[in-house]
Amino acid sequence: MKRLLLATAILLTVISCGPKGQQKAEQPVNPAEYQSVNQDNMQRVRDFLHKTGYYFLATVDGDQPEVRPFGTAEIIEGKLYIQTGHVKNVAKQIAANPKVAICAFDKEGGEWLRIKATLVEDPRVEVKKAMLDANPGLRSMYDENDGNTAVYFLKDAKATISSFTHDTIEINF
Repeated sequence: MKRLLLATAILLTVISCGPKGQQKAEQPVNPAEYQSVNQDNMQRVRDFLHKTGYYFLATVDGDQPEVRPFGTAEIIEGKLYIQTGHVKNVAKQIAANPKVAICAFDKEGGEWLRIKATLVEDPRVEVKKAMLDANPGLRSMYDENDGNTAVYFLKDAKATISSFTHDTIEINF
């Protein structure tokens, strides 16, 4: 991995240099283009999670890993969100250590997705409502105004899609 990063850095340096090693002027970053790339990456991850039907979320309880199935994953206001209840141990574990891992397997496609991210709770009612509206089956257990519904967005997410038949795909958002 270090060799790959070093080779990439060298290649980018060579590409960015003009004649006689002079640095080319940097092109300004277009925030709209960056956002669309980020949204495309996020959408790809969300679609993978929806395709599998459920995924496994790993947290830490003290020094012990904990894993459980989850089913919610929605893009709301440009962020990928998941949902649970404040009364559950998973919410308490996230509060103590918001770094999580997610894993899902697409049996039909023979691919698996792994994500490392930090979860950030969003207390806004409108986001809770959007999550529950997108997942109406949860309405029998949750309400955006119940004080129990917890929604979190994935921050600094690093995802990989792997397979035995193709190279690993890395996705960051």
